[in-house]
Amino acid sequence: MSTVQVSAARGSGPDAGGSTGWQRVRALARMELTLLMRNRSAAFVALLLPLVMVGSSYSSSRLIDLDDTSLSRADAVLTGGIGSVLLIVVYLGVLPVYVTRREERVLKRLRAGELRDLEILAGAALPSVVLALAQCVVLVTAGTLLLDVRAPASPLVLLLGVLLGVVLLSALALATAGLTRTVESAQITGTPLLFISLFGSGLTVPLEVFPDRVASFLELLPVTGVMRLVSGGWLGGLSAGELISAVAGALAWTVLSVLAVRRWFYWEPRR
Repeated sequence: MSTVQVSAARGSGPDAGGSTGWQRVRALARMELTLLMRNRSAAFVALLLPLVMVGSSYSSSRLIDLDDTSLSRADAVLTGGIGSVLLIVVYLGVLPVYVTRREERVLKRLRAGELRDLEILAGAALPSVVLALAQCVVLVTAGTLLLDVRAPASPLVLLLGVLLGVVLLSALALATAGLTRTVESAQITGTPLLFISLFGSGLTVPLEVFPDRVASFLELLPVTGVMRLVSGGWLGGLSAGELISAVAGALAWTVLSVLAVRRWFYWEPRR
């Protein structure tokens, strides 16, 4: 992000420009989206990699025995696909943005203007969040209309799961950025959560196929609560106790992530 862009995002002060918080966030997000589209590798991760993951999951789902569950192959792949979109587009998309802007001293310069800390962080994450939400809508629509998959049984629960996932993974990305020293190492520091969530939170392997003790342990992972809400919202059958437990788990990890951000996040280069 150039100095001119930073100045534009800062504005000329709350009194002179009269800009609201949302206007400042939207201006910063618009510039971040432009930079995202100019970065071919980042654009590929945000736009195409989730679809590749869904296609790969559908092919590999033949190896998973779903006979003892209420899930069909399409159900498992599409609910896992929503989780993959959130992980890849939000978590892996936002993490390098925070690290790059910090190392380029953009965050430091933005803080010197009228933008508040939360506005800076929200503006940087907003393009990835909007792209993720749009892809989730496409998955739900395509699954219902084209793949002959049942429509979401509890749309509000599904929506709650997606929104909680966006907030949680944005916070986790910010916390991980605090532990990431360079832009190059962002891909490494983001890998553990990615693989743990893909294989342990029900994205590629439904928790129903694991033994009860293993499944109970996996429910403690950061993204499992979100996936419980996504799966329950699409397929139904989520009891009030399970709903409360899933929401509590997602909120607990969000709070822990925010505490980690307050402890470890840097606004200036770590080199």
